Amino acid sequence: MIQVKNVEKEYKIAKYSPGLMGAVKGLFVRDYTIKKVVNNINFNIKKGEMVGYIGGNGAGKSTTIKMLSGILTPSNGEILVNGIVPYKNRKQNAKNIGVVFGQRSQLFWDIPVLESFDLLKHIYEIPHHVYNENLNYMIETIGIKRLLGRAVRQLSLGERMLVELAASFLHDPTIVYLDEPTIGLDVFVKKKIRQFIKDINRIKKTTIMLTTHDMQDIEEICNRIIIIDRGEIIYDGDLELIKQRFGGKRTIHFKLQDSNVFSLPKELLNYVSVDCSAELNKVSLSFENDIIATPDVISIMTKKYPIKDIAIVDLNIETIVQKIYEGGYK
Repeated sequence: MIQVKNVEKEYKIAKYSPGLMGAVKGLFVRDYTIKKVVNNINFNIKKGEMVGYIGGNGAGKSTTIKMLSGILTPSNGEILVNGIVPYKNRKQNAKNIGVVFGQRSQLFWDIPVLESFDLLKHIYEIPHHVYNENLNYMIETIGIKRLLGRAVRQLSLGERMLVELAASFLHDPTIVYLDEPTIGLDVFVKKKIRQFIKDINRIKKTTIMLTTHDMQDIEEICNRIIIIDRGEIIYDGDLELIKQRFGGKRTIHFKLQDSNVFSLPKELLNYVSVDCSAELNKVSLSFENDIIATPDVISIMTKKYPIKDIAIVDLNIETIVQKIYEGGYK
């Protein structure tokens, strides 16, 4: 569905000298620097996949999405989206995709939502029965009926994001790019949006490419993630595999029955790190799964101390990705 081969994107940035003389000189002679935002990236996405495309600010996420959607042209490399070169066949590509760019609206600001939808129906040449079927589905699943008669400018951020999503899926796109679709939203609206995206993918096999800083979006929606850093892809693979590969650290919280002074059993020396919480009788042991097994740690602790309660905590995806950025897992 999406093929990206050796793609690069460079920007030519003018250099300015300080002061009045520098400004005058800049009118006649101008120096430039080349900034490479995306550097030789390669990936393929199959039909129906839901892929998280993540990275820090300035990593190249949005630039990649803009090249895939035909807004930008790559400096080098090749892109095919459903067999179309997006930046050469913009109209044909636009008919097959849906896009949500964070807080930027594709709807018309001063007219009711339903009239915006009707305009999109004509722009995308959506058959009448398909339009009605899709609109009724959006009304039922994400509850936008009460919003249809209101102007977009009168909607809250959460309400606007719901109708933006609906607008992106009205024409049955084969691919939808979601750039920060839940930014600034409350927990209830986020949950509704995530469920809607999963349902659409399950029912219509729509290919989803999601960029976000909200790691819970990634964990709940995507099975695969691509991590980009400084314009280069540093990981492309299964979400569970990255947890297994990079998420080997585990913490066990023990609630002891007795208030005796805690000392680490000698069998665990050099294998675990200890944190004695300010909370009475609570001890936390952190360790690497591939060095010592969780059942062994629990067994050793229960032999020495009466245990009242146990809680096992794995690293979440946000912490793992942060450590990859920091170079902690090379």
